[in-house]
Amino acid sequence: MSHSGPTTAHASEPGTRPPDLQTVYDELQPKIRRYLSRLVGPTDAEDLTQEVFIKVGQALPSFRGESTLSTWIYRIATNTAFDRLRSPSFQRASRAPLDVLPLPTDQPLGIDQELARREMTECIRRYIDDLPPAYRSVVVLGEDEGLTDQQIADVLGISLEAVKIRLHRARSRLRTALGAGCAFYRDDRNELACEPKILRVSPAP
Repeated sequence: MSHSGPTTAHASEPGTRPPDLQTVYDELQPKIRRYLSRLVGPTDAEDLTQEVFIKVGQALPSFRGESTLSTWIYRIATNTAFDRLRSPSFQRASRAPLDVLPLPTDQPLGIDQELARREMTECIRRYIDDLPPAYRSVVVLGEDEGLTDQQIADVLGISLEAVKIRLHRARSRLRTALGAGCAFYRDDRNELACEPKILRVSPAP
């Protein structure tokens, strides 16, 4: 997964003029929509992304550059997503399947390798998506969005120590859940793959 970190191209120093909203939207909208998809599902993410950038547009003139602009927008997106997750209408609704992002690779994969890699990714994603929102957000921000622990703390408005605790607890839950429900194995190309244990069929003797 990418760890390039959030963009700093539009960070503003205190006292400087804030960047143009359209420029910000063009650069960050795909990242925010992807992030929201992991928190609330792709259907709600479409509406929430628009809601987030409406809020950004309203607040942008007062942005003081105390953090990078992207960190500030991730914070708005996180708060908006948590509000939606707490809403009675969301809790009553059946949850839509969440976006699945393929694991990055440095070289092209054959179709069999790509399928095995995607299978493993989807298997792991299902367990990440079952984490409580507070844990899921730190995992997604760190693993998918490439934020550092300090940037995650800035986004969530919590201490660096709290981020480390949440990450430790989230990863501990994932290890336990994966060990209990996901079978890892090497395929014919010696690529690591996994599948739910309940669906695993042992090869014929």
